[in-house]
Amino acid sequence: MCKRLVIPDQAEVERELSVVHSWWTFSARFNVGVSHSVPVARLHDRESEGVMMRWGFEDTALVPGDTVLTSDDCRGAWLHGQRGIVPLAGFYLWQLTAAGFRQPFYVRLVNRPVFGVAALWQRIVSDEDEDDVIESCALLTVPANSLLAEIAGGQMPVILHRDDYDTWLRTTAARAKSLLQPYPRERMVTHPVSPYVNSLEHDGPQLIQAIR
Repeated sequence: MCKRLVIPDQAEVERELSVVHSWWTFSARFNVGVSHSVPVARLHDRESEGVMMRWGFEDTALVPGDTVLTSDDCRGAWLHGQRGIVPLAGFYLWQLTAAGFRQPFYVRLVNRPVFGVAALWQRIVSDEDEDDVIESCALLTVPANSLLAEIAGGQMPVILHRDDYDTWLRTTAARAKSLLQPYPRERMVTHPVSPYVNSLEHDGPQLIQAIR
């Protein structure tokens, strides 16, 4: 399961995913975990905007696409069209080896240094202080393609095709659900990386370098 992300720098993201209102401010990070702040593109008053949100709802950071209508955490966000796009350079998966330890792998796309992942977002207002507002997001997942299933099985993030960005944000729930598909394995690459990524204390481009 994908529990660590790599965020590109803001200039790279805005070349890939343009927004009308750029409220977000961020830089490249190579070891982003649940509860960390991530950039999210979404709609507000029918115009796109880029904002920062906490990664993870109260109970989950990853939501299987086939549960959006049954999950208490996500049903409201799905029905109200609270869809977003989280821009990534890549993410990490862990493979259980024959020796019994978990080897981290870095996953990226072929010829796409930045790509958008489908997300839902929600806003929580404190009962005690109306000015205390937390906006958070959860990544949507689907069954892993055969490449990622070989590493970790289970689910993979919903990687959107570039032509589907605007559709994802603006379309009906039924059409949006049709976009929840595994990304083709032939357009993805993986390689093993150092276990330094296991600790959130470590960050930097050395984390995504291949090891032998």
